[in-house]
Amino acid sequence: MRLRKSLVLALIATGILLAQKNQKKPVEGQQSMSTQQIAGAPGQEVETRITLDVTRVNVLFTVTDKKGRFITDLGKDDFDIVENKKQQTIQEFTAESDLPLRLAVLVDTSNSIRTEFKFEQEAAIRFMQSVLRPNADRMMLVGFDSTVALISDLTNDMRALEKGIRSMRPGGGTSVYDAIYFAAKDKLMLDQPRDKFRRALILISDGDDTESRYTRDQALEMAQKADVVIYAISTNTKRDDQDGDKVLKYLTEETGGQAFFPFKVEDLDQSFENIANELRHQYNIFYRPEPLKTDGLYHPVQVRTKSRKDVVVRARKGYYAPKF
Repeated sequence: MRLRKSLVLALIATGILLAQKNQKKPVEGQQSMSTQQIAGAPGQEVETRITLDVTRVNVLFTVTDKKGRFITDLGKDDFDIVENKKQQTIQEFTAESDLPLRLAVLVDTSNSIRTEFKFEQEAAIRFMQSVLRPNADRMMLVGFDSTVALISDLTNDMRALEKGIRSMRPGGGTSVYDAIYFAAKDKLMLDQPRDKFRRALILISDGDDTESRYTRDQALEMAQKADVVIYAISTNTKRDDQDGDKVLKYLTEETGGQAFFPFKVEDLDQSFENIANELRHQYNIFYRPEPLKTDGLYHPVQVRTKSRKDVVVRARKGYYAPKF
């Protein structure tokens, strides 16, 4: 949930400092972290204390026709928003095509994707070149196998990002959930530009987690708290429905994103292009919850069209209220 008023963040970093004492020397240009060192192990988290002045909830969403073509001519009066089965009042409605982006690209570098890895790297570079606007957007790069490595922090330096992408090498297990948790909690949540912006996470993986200490639902909760929309590109080129693909569908649907399943690695470019197009064809609604929620719980939200039955609305399914 992104908030209209000021957001004050205070990190208590004792656990991080203790973890760094035993940290191995990272590869040049990379910050390598074990799953235990990422925001603390489950049950032993490094505390993040967040003080919130909450007035409004933000819901970013996409509208398409039944064939997936974007609908861009709708207005405030075309939509209803419902929270906990109670209709809310839309305070602000905008069509967002140029808002600054904060992107996290998470690349599976495990052994399971070794044969497709070169295609992944090249497609990711082309996506970066087509989407990133140096004067407005920032992107970070995370690689994950048995551990999670911050390859490049949030930056608009395309050369550094391209170098980081090319530096990654496949090997090891898969810690999908730890990578999502880290990117959302330790990076995207803490980056707070003054003006309106959008956060998105692009996950390139087969979705088959084998190493994470965090669970799927813990990773999803952190993404929701960070107001992150998850997009996924499956590296599973088999035509049967794998368990990992189901995970990718779940994570993306819950956050208002979308999962793509190219049958050939050569089709990765089209999946990246689809994500890039969606990021430029979205709507945004702000509303003040009635009653205001400060219970720290998850609250379901639904965006609906009033009369258009020929369209598909894709939005996050809820948000976590702060707890005072």
